[in-house]
Order: sequence, then C-alpha cells, then structure tokens
Amino acid sequence: MLVLAIVALILSGGVTYLAYKVLQTRLQPAEVTDKVVVAAKKLPLGYKITKEDVKLVEWPKSTPLEGSFNDPALVIDRGSMAPLQMNEPILESKLAPKEAGAGLMTVIPEGMRALSIQVNAIIGVAGFISPGARVDLILTAVPPKDAKGAKDEEMGSKIVLENLEVLAAGQNVQRDVDGKPQTVQDVTLLVTPDQAQRVALATRDGSIQLALRNPMDKDAAEPDLVVRSTLYAGPTMAQTGDEKAPKPEVKTAPARAPRAAAPRRRAPKPVVASPPPPPPTRTVVVEVIQGTKRSEKSFEELNSEPNENSTQPDGTIQ
Repeated sequence: MLVLAIVALILSGGVTYLAYKVLQTRLQPAEVTDKVVVAAKKLPLGYKITKEDVKLVEWPKSTPLEGSFNDPALVIDRGSMAPLQMNEPILESKLAPKEAGAGLMTVIPEGMRALSIQVNAIIGVAGFISPGARVDLILTAVPPKDAKGAKDEEMGSKIVLENLEVLAAGQNVQRDVDGKPQTVQDVTLLVTPDQAQRVALATRDGSIQLALRNPMDKDAAEPDLVVRSTLYAGPTMAQTGDEKAPKPEVKTAPARAPRAAAPRRRAPKPVVASPPPPPPTRTVVVEVIQGTKRSEKSFEELNSEPNENSTQPDGTIQ
C-alpha cells in the first residue's frame, strides 16, 4: 500500500506539470523575434569594428530598433562615432560612413573641422578640459587702433570665440570616467572653417587662454574688449561678473553743528551744621540715713532721658 501511494503521488505530480506547460503554451503564444547585431564587448570612440567585436541576438519584433542591423557584415570595418557598451545594439547613427576609416576623423561632422592648439597647465584650465567639454577662447594682445574700446598701444583682452566643443585632449578622445585632471600638450577643438581661421590668427597675434564653461549654458555673452587701464579704474567688479552694475552708494548722515558750551555752574558750598548744644545738667540731691544720722549728698545727672528710677519734682528719687 505504501509503494502504491508513492507511485500514485509521482504520477499525479507529473501529470499536473505537463498540464501546466500545455496550458501556458496555449495561453501565451511565443513572441516573434528577429536577429539584431550588438557589441560583443565594450568599444571605444573611433574604434574600427571587426568580426570578433559583434554578435547576433534575439530581439522582439514588437519593439523594433530604427537603424539597427541584422547582418554583421554591414558593420564590420566601420568606425564607431560613440562609445558602445557590451550587448548594446549597434545603430547607423553611431557608426561612421563606409570607407571613412577609424579614429578621430570619423567623429567630425560634415562641414566641421578639427583644429589643435598647443596648451599648458594654465591655458588648459589645470587639466580639467576633457573630450566633450565646452570652452571659450580668450585672446590677449594689443588691439588695433580702430577696434571698439581700444586705446593707443594698450594691451587688451577679448573673448573671440564662445562655446567651442573639445574633441580630444592630447591623444585621448574619450572622457575620463574618474574626472581626474590630466596634463596634456594640445587640445583639439571642433570648429567651422571660419572659426578655424580665427583660432589660427589668434594663436599668432597674441597669447590665448581657454575658459571652461557649463555645457548646458549655450547663451552667448559677447563681452566688450577690456583694456589694461580699466583694471585700475572704476568700481570693484562683483563676483557675478556684472561690469555695469553700479556700486551702491553709502549715504552718510549730515554733520551736526557743535553745540555751544553751557556755562559751568558752581556747586553751592555745603552747609555745615553746628553741633547741638550739650543738654543741661541736673543736680540730684540724695538724702542718706545711717542709723540715727541723716545727711544729703548732691549728684549731677548725665542722661536726661527718664528711666525706671525717675526723680520727683521735689528732687527725690522714687
């Protein structure tokens, strides 16, 4: 009976599992999938893709990817215009054109140029300029006489180009994940042909410096030329950089006329009270009786206040 019970339990469990799988297959039909090319490993910017760098995976057709590939041959020998993570689908927008090669030239958009300038620790903002950063180019030189705000043979400073994108810092074309400063010898900027001419002229006309800016700040400031004499004249510049903000005037109270000195009054001399006269002395007559003898003796009273032994009008003490 025990063996039959165990066999029946095993059979019932197996039948239940098979019934569950059959019902699950009928209730949830298999989703139609397609093949998509993804990165088999992490690919850096400007990398030339090979056959070992890609693979095919299943991808549901219900969520298609625009610009994806289903044949690895279509992405092989093409350069990556953006870093790719492992198992990330490879899209047309992240690849350089065919036969465009690899490296930095693959990330230059059409109609733009990549121009490198020599920098040091000061010009390169202490090494905090990395690929993808936005900078302003400042030129310090002696401006021509016909320039707005220029003075005779006086050095000035002017932001000649704003919001330039940094393509590479040295030989590095990728951002530093840790954000640590790096010492580089040159910085490559993404510029238009007209901007490229301005940068080349600025590097020959005077000294240049880069100012790091927030990538979200896209508004052009267009500041005026600043000459050397303005550093020693005018109000102190506020930290906000608003040159035209007037310095707040400090109102001082009007001076009061000095008051005339009042005549000094002499304090009256203190009145010294004369000591009170001594109280009058009284003579007290005492009758002394000794046996049959009677005699009288006179005494002077020092305290005039009455006490328990007060004197009578006739001179006797009660």
